[in-house]
Amino acid sequence: MTDYAVVNPATGETVATYDTFTDAQIDDAVGRAASAATTWAAVPPAERATVIRHIAELHRERKDELGAIIVREMGKPIAAAVGEVEFAADIIEFYADNIEKITADRPLDILGDGTAVVRRAPLGALLGIMPWNFPAYQVARFAAPNLAIGNTIILKHAPQCPESAAALEAIYGDAGLPDGGYVNVYATNEQAADIIADPRVHGVSVTGSERAGAAVAEVAGRNLKKVALELGGSDPFIVLSTSDLDAVVQNAVDARLDNNGQSCNGAKRFIVVDGLYEEFTEKFVAALAAVSAEDPTQEDTVLGPLSSEAAAERLQEQIDTAVAQGATLLTGGTREGTFFAPTVLADVTPEMDVYREELFGPAAVVYRVADEDAAVALANDTSFGLGSYVFTTDAEQAERVADRIEAGMVYVNLVLADSPELPFGGVKRSGTSRELGLLAADEFVNRKLIRKA
Repeated sequence: MTDYAVVNPATGETVATYDTFTDAQIDDAVGRAASAATTWAAVPPAERATVIRHIAELHRERKDELGAIIVREMGKPIAAAVGEVEFAADIIEFYADNIEKITADRPLDILGDGTAVVRRAPLGALLGIMPWNFPAYQVARFAAPNLAIGNTIILKHAPQCPESAAALEAIYGDAGLPDGGYVNVYATNEQAADIIADPRVHGVSVTGSERAGAAVAEVAGRNLKKVALELGGSDPFIVLSTSDLDAVVQNAVDARLDNNGQSCNGAKRFIVVDGLYEEFTEKFVAALAAVSAEDPTQEDTVLGPLSSEAAAERLQEQIDTAVAQGATLLTGGTREGTFFAPTVLADVTPEMDVYREELFGPAAVVYRVADEDAAVALANDTSFGLGSYVFTTDAEQAERVADRIEAGMVYVNLVLADSPELPFGGVKRSGTSRELGLLAADEFVNRKLIRKA
């Protein structure tokens, strides 16, 4: 039986298949991770840091191999795929560099005599359920902080990323983790539910769709397990004022086309004040129309295919429905197989399905608003709350809008500025946790109080 296969989205070719694990193999993987948790937690932080730093080094050494795998699995352009691996290495190295800060006791000011500290202790074996859109980066931001704390990792990757899953397991093992410190499982959804329920597993993190997050959270809740959710987004890109509209437009294009338009925190709704709307939209549409979806193996490709035929069909259905409901198609809306033309919709109203949906691909919606208040109201009129982007020349306005936006992240006058030290996460239906930065190391940890007389 196999649910795991590498199907090259650019060609439709099935490159390789991988057998789903048997229940016995799943039990063995969980047992190894649980056993390793005791061993790994006892390793002094400085020695854990050495192993974690080696994991980062191996990512860099094998970046071309890992990048080529990513292209085969989900169609990311090769330059971006290699860049993803390099960013994953930076993330992993960040936790090696900061392990003493992560694991240090935190003294408390107490009422009365004596002392008290909060000491972070690992929970044990954790399950990570990862998506296909960033096969290396997503794993790094879950695994690295938890390995630094002293937890061990059971990793269920997306069924279309089995080759990445195997290559990453090899890296973590080759770096010197104890047997079971990081184990890959080719598990079904039903087997993943069994892993969550297993008393040897102490938490689960999922990055994916709302549907996947709800399903995992339900199982975790029934079993009283800690769960971290990183889900979808429909991030607003708000344009209130600018002294360089061309630069803002280029930022808008970059924010929409990153990862072939398949980033949870990619800008998707472009909200522009009335005085700039016409010129912004004209330039934005022209810039997107000038980009074509090309062979992802070529170094100069900006936009590759969507991750699968199913993903392309889903986006096509969303665009077609929007137009049928009265939206105006300004450019694009067509595809050749998995290669989707950059698309822009206008005149979208709250009655249309697309107003509430996430567009996962190179498709954008532009909105005209009267002023700052209208922009914020529209930005917040969504069930999502992951990231957001604000462009303004008014520093006080930037502060006001940043405070009012209902999102986990606000970027002012810049895009694509994620960095290892910056926490990543959302609110509302976009998730419940934070990854990256020092906050990521507080998700799966026992904050143990030690009070002394």
